[in-house]
Amino acid sequence: MTRGPDFIIAGAAKSATTWLQQSLQASPDIWMPDPELHFFSRTYESGFPSYLRHFADAPPGALTGEKSNSYLTMPEAAGRIHRHLPGVRLVFQLRDPVARAYSDYCMLFRRGEVDGDVARHLDPDRAAQGRFLADGCYADHLERFIALFGAEPILVLLYEDVRRAPERQLRLLAAHVGHSGALAPPLTERVKDARAAAVPRPLRRLLAPLRPVLDPIRGTAPLRALRGMVARPYRYPPLDPVLRSEIADFYKPQIARLAVLTGIDPAAWGSRA
Repeated sequence: MTRGPDFIIAGAAKSATTWLQQSLQASPDIWMPDPELHFFSRTYESGFPSYLRHFADAPPGALTGEKSNSYLTMPEAAGRIHRHLPGVRLVFQLRDPVARAYSDYCMLFRRGEVDGDVARHLDPDRAAQGRFLADGCYADHLERFIALFGAEPILVLLYEDVRRAPERQLRLLAAHVGHSGALAPPLTERVKDARAAAVPRPLRRLLAPLRPVLDPIRGTAPLRALRGMVARPYRYPPLDPVLRSEIADFYKPQIARLAVLTGIDPAAWGSRA
């Protein structure tokens, strides 16, 4: 019978959790499905057996895990995970919430899902309950998990440490999830780099109906060459310093509570997006 994962990387979005996942996957005795499953947040109605099927291909004896960033912010996810996987190890990698909110906004701007009015989406007086700001209320979100699991099975990491000490970051993660063997070196390149060139949005919209045909061959040489011909660096609407300061003030109570909850002193969060 297929068993559930040994660990879950449960957020936060735009905090280099894909870097964590891919760095772990480089070690042959750690197995994770590539896509984010989002089972406990978005597809729970499909039933727990459907979730377990994602782990059926794990090699015997391998340490197994999954990554779904929506688990941190979906209120029901913590209880659902505890119901089905009470012994699972949980990992949360958190980023300066101001920078995280702006990065999340830029991602959706890049996709053409939001307009260029940054204040409309990030001003705390207008958008405190919206995705970009609410997802960074880490203390609110982590309290749900700590109340159910306690503190011991929960590891909180900082995104900023990925740049400063990537090997140490990966060792902390591996030790927490129960891996005692040698680790492959962590990734050295950025994952999902917002600074990378991208296909212009008008062309992306035109190509959207062809995605089912193009996606399976997007890694082939002809498609890479074609993309290189049309891709351009992206220019994002800037985050005004006054607005940045207002967002930082919005998060101060959350950061203070986070320090009490986790013992982490996020001194690295200078709120520079």
